[in-house]
Amino acid sequence: MASARDLADLGALLRSERRATRRERRRAVATTTPAPSNPEVSDEPPAQRFGELFRAWRPYAAPSAEEVAGFRAAMHDVTPLRARARAELQRTPPSPHPRQRALDERAALAASQAAENPSPMSWDIGADIEDEQSFLRAGVGPDVLRRLRRGEWTINAEIDLHAHNQDQAHAALGEFLRMARLGGWRCVRIIHGKGLGSHRRLPVLRNKVRRWLQQRDEVLAYCEPRPHGGGSGAVLVLLRGK
Repeated sequence: MASARDLADLGALLRSERRATRRERRRAVATTTPAPSNPEVSDEPPAQRFGELFRAWRPYAAPSAEEVAGFRAAMHDVTPLRARARAELQRTPPSPHPRQRALDERAALAASQAAENPSPMSWDIGADIEDEQSFLRAGVGPDVLRRLRRGEWTINAEIDLHAHNQDQAHAALGEFLRMARLGGWRCVRIIHGKGLGSHRRLPVLRNKVRRWLQQRDEVLAYCEPRPHGGGSGAVLVLLRGK
């Protein structure tokens, strides 16, 4: 789309063309009628029309024999550069899919399910687990929450549910999780806000979103991120792989 500056320049060109057209009409009328002698009036060259500023397009045609001969005659005293021996290296472009990251995430999930690195049911020192803050599906290792909170999973996408009512937020969250499943996203962030702008400053969406996530089979776990990642106004969700 053209910017406002481009549109302004185009409008200025069109106004200039209209002024040039009016000058040409006045000159045509002046040539048909005898003009009074006025030494202060100078003969200005006719202004170009807007369309005349561009050269007409013409299809490409191969140079003729005369043009080739003229070019060779002009270049008769030019010494070509000496060609140097160069090796043509055929490099295979890297794969656009981060294979190592996928392997790391698969290994981390397998290790957590097998409980190879057991850890207490806690987030970190000084942080307690509550039902509303975290969720862990049955069969998933207890250290998944700690790894999720520490940021060991790459956040593939996020959705912001601010300015959504409950029905809109439920529909948007369902569509977002559907896209995550199709795209193969493993870790996503859902921003629902802290409820400071709601009625009585109660976090309505905060509790609703967590209940909706527990009802989705593709959700393995979720927890609140650290304060710099959203804190109680967001939730990190670990999804089941394909």
